[in-house]
Amino acid sequence: MSSILIKNAQVVNEGEIKRQDVLIEGEKIIEIDKIINDFPPNTLIIDVKEHFLLPGIIDDQVHFREPGLTHKANIASESRAAVAGGITSFIEMPNTVPQATTQALLEDKFKIAAKNSYANYSFMFGGTNDNLDELLKTNPKKVAAIKLFLGSSTGDMLVDNEEVLEKIFSSTNMLIAVHCEDEATIKNNLDKQKRIYGDNIPIELHPKIRSEEACYISSSKAIALAKKTGARLHVFHLSTAKETNLFTNKIPLEKKQITAEVCVHHLWFDDSDYSKKGTLIKWNPAIKTSKDKEGLWEALLDDRLDVIATDHAPHTLSEKQQVYTKAPSGGPLVQHALLAMFEAVKNNKITLEKVVEKMCHNPAKIFKIDKRGFIKKGYYADLVIVDSNKSQIVTKDNILYKCGWSPFEGTTFNTTITHTFVNGKLIYNQGIFNNEIKGKRLVFNR
Repeated sequence: MSSILIKNAQVVNEGEIKRQDVLIEGEKIIEIDKIINDFPPNTLIIDVKEHFLLPGIIDDQVHFREPGLTHKANIASESRAAVAGGITSFIEMPNTVPQATTQALLEDKFKIAAKNSYANYSFMFGGTNDNLDELLKTNPKKVAAIKLFLGSSTGDMLVDNEEVLEKIFSSTNMLIAVHCEDEATIKNNLDKQKRIYGDNIPIELHPKIRSEEACYISSSKAIALAKKTGARLHVFHLSTAKETNLFTNKIPLEKKQITAEVCVHHLWFDDSDYSKKGTLIKWNPAIKTSKDKEGLWEALLDDRLDVIATDHAPHTLSEKQQVYTKAPSGGPLVQHALLAMFEAVKNNKITLEKVVEKMCHNPAKIFKIDKRGFIKKGYYADLVIVDSNKSQIVTKDNILYKCGWSPFEGTTFNTTITHTFVNGKLIYNQGIFNNEIKGKRLVFNR
């Protein structure tokens, strides 16, 4: 069994940073100590020279576009970019083509990932207005969650029948993850702007169309329904300060029935960036005001918000450069999400310990992922080494997304991810990939 010894690391784990050695044997961490001198012969020794060692990032919301939309991205290309960005596990959404709204179609995606994914993986089952029987067959130990689009859906995945919605919330013990935007409010706002501008609506009006009101109406309704039914609810990608007041920090995460996520782009950009970035930062929910951004930061730091994720959702550059009504929402983020959060650490917006809590520990806790998200003896060795003194500029030449662009193009990050380990294997080493290594299907303790 192969072994690796990581020496002289600044280990960031469970609220502390300690100088430690970490010994890996096979897929697991077998020892953590200040100095490890006893290790098997032929052990690969990596002296990280006091660079940071983090648990692998768990991204609980990505769109890798396979099957059916592989001109934009695929599981291989995006998981490869993910591990270069320190993401060792991802949970992917059901709105592919075909949509993962039957158990057979869901398993088809798992089969693709088993062959092609560089990172560990799971997928969500997609709820609709008419697939409750199929939804209830979902295996809680082998599938991350149920995903419901309460706004901004593709195909027939908008769940807008309130009777059906209550049945779903009442009938499953699975975690229910939701996209919350009120479609009626958005349609009314969009129609008003189309009467003025036609299809060429200024991008600066995007947060007025997909407004604070649209978000709050939908998220407050979902939370009320979860409280009524006792459902386990996780609200994706909050974008407004107002919504943060719907969540609590009065109880520990393990006891929360309702949790929430914020995405990197809503913490990084605000509406002043539309003039420069245009539709490249068109997301649903929309990037909103600087006040909203600061409100999201405040709620993240005081633990009303529990997870930082990406909502990685690539489109081709030609698709994104269309007029407002035709330009799709979403953008690629997995390669640069951790780097962006390290910038926030350097700017004293957040501590590194808190970043690890929100990007590693909490997703593992919320989804009850088996033996991941921490640097612990007996846990899978999903690990990331970060040099916080080596800078890099994002250019087209070093972007790994299949779509070939990034909203961070031209940005200088003052940090570099040097090594990524997946299940004890060194998959990414200073820009070089081991293409033979594949991730594993995540397992859940439910």
